[in-house]
Amino acid sequence: MVRNGISRRACARLGAGVIALGAVTAAVAGAAAPARQPGPETRLGAAAAGRAAGGQAPGGSRAAAQHRLASPAAVIPRLTDRQLAGQRVIYSYRGLTPPATLLSQIRHGQAAGVIFFAQNIASPAQIAAVTRQLEQANASRLNPVRLPLLLMTDQEGGNVRRLPGAPVLSEKQIGQAAHPAVQARAAGTGAAANLRSVGMNLNLAPVLDVFRTAGNFIDQFGRSYSRNPHKVSYLGADFIKAQQAGNVAATAKHFPGLGAAAAGQNTDLAPVTLKLSAEQIRGIDEQPYRAAISAGVGLIMTSWAVYPALGSRPAGLSPAIVQGELRKRLGYGGVTITDALEAGALHAFGTTRNRARLAAKAGMDLLLCAAQNAGQGVQALDGLEGALRDGRLGRTAFRAAVSRILALRAALPAATPLVSPLGQGRQAGAAGRWRL
Repeated sequence: MVRNGISRRACARLGAGVIALGAVTAAVAGAAAPARQPGPETRLGAAAAGRAAGGQAPGGSRAAAQHRLASPAAVIPRLTDRQLAGQRVIYSYRGLTPPATLLSQIRHGQAAGVIFFAQNIASPAQIAAVTRQLEQANASRLNPVRLPLLLMTDQEGGNVRRLPGAPVLSEKQIGQAAHPAVQARAAGTGAAANLRSVGMNLNLAPVLDVFRTAGNFIDQFGRSYSRNPHKVSYLGADFIKAQQAGNVAATAKHFPGLGAAAAGQNTDLAPVTLKLSAEQIRGIDEQPYRAAISAGVGLIMTSWAVYPALGSRPAGLSPAIVQGELRKRLGYGGVTITDALEAGALHAFGTTRNRARLAAKAGMDLLLCAAQNAGQGVQALDGLEGALRDGRLGRTAFRAAVSRILALRAALPAATPLVSPLGQGRQAGAAGRWRL
């Protein structure tokens, strides 16, 4: 999304963490996983299942022990419908202190994670204290899951950063550098170190949009590596692998691509239609996602633009795009996440409850409630729970989505910030505890 004029918004090791996810999903859903080329998201599941079953990371701690649990397939049958629904909701809040409503949702197993914006961050020490507080709530005996929360932000680089520090260069600057691959890897490594230092484990980056014209929607903020889809592909993959080697999940966005959007075509504000042929979308815009999937990307975010050549609804509400293009054609088996549910592009699709139901029906796993109001997340939760109970959302597909999410959470570290509560130094022995 765009806030204040700027767009808002583990892969060797995280990938090595993404062969059992397909098996876990199949066990939960009660059906065999669809045949596809072995993907990194499968390897993520293997590590996740091993860790969740009781394996402890090197230098394991009490925090690690708190999050040891049976495999996602064993957890899911113990969840109420409301807890199942909660595993698909990402919350947000206003100000520097998480509200009681959000902490209660987390303690009762009704939250997958939280997104942070610049308005939530006063200093590294302050946000590190917040991530600890959230994980303490997550460790409640009332919560049957107790896997690490997905604690995320938009740390793309350049103008789009919520935390001070790395990555400093924008994607455009990286693409124009003398040694772009070196810079892309450095950006991924830097982003991971920065987020981990304050207890976050998921970055809503990199942007894989292939921009068409100078100054268009994506290029005006330097958010695209290049006009060349091959260059975007290898630089995006380099960023993903470097970041996920640092135990921070990467999110490739905005599938199938916003690179053709004009400067005024902003889905945060209004509906956007991109009149591209299927050949253009598949040959240019989707190309970087093949590389990202091969690199083991943890998540893929869809856009809210409409692509008439592929379907009549915004991408994140379109089964043809989510299940057809992404799952079947590209063979992606990992976690999907929506862009912000409050986007202006979704004005015609009613309330948060209805948008949540439509996105889940289309095949989206995580629903991003980014209005900086915990009540929005509760509304999405209500919509999902109601649709699950009355059959508008099928239980088999719902449980499969939750399985993918829990496998991702099991493969990621809980909040163990390296910044001390007073902002002085680092916690002894915190670095290197978790390996994917």
